[in-house]
Amino acid sequence: MSLTEKIRMFRIMKGYSQEYMANELDISQNAYSRLEAGKTEITVRRVYQIALVLDISIYELFPEV
Repeated sequence: MSLTEKIRMFRIMKGYSQEYMANELDISQNAYSRLEAGKTEITVRRVYQIALVLDISIYELFPEV
């Protein structure tokens, strides 16, 4: 499972909308949608911010090795 797939999975598990995530990350809903779809590069800092919003460890988002 890819990073973006995991982000989407955890977001849905938490019951959060893309709009909620975008607001928490201070970005547009369109920008968040593109991020989750893998259409834009995601920085480590942004992954950290997403993990904070989702209240999970950043390590839970990275693909298993």
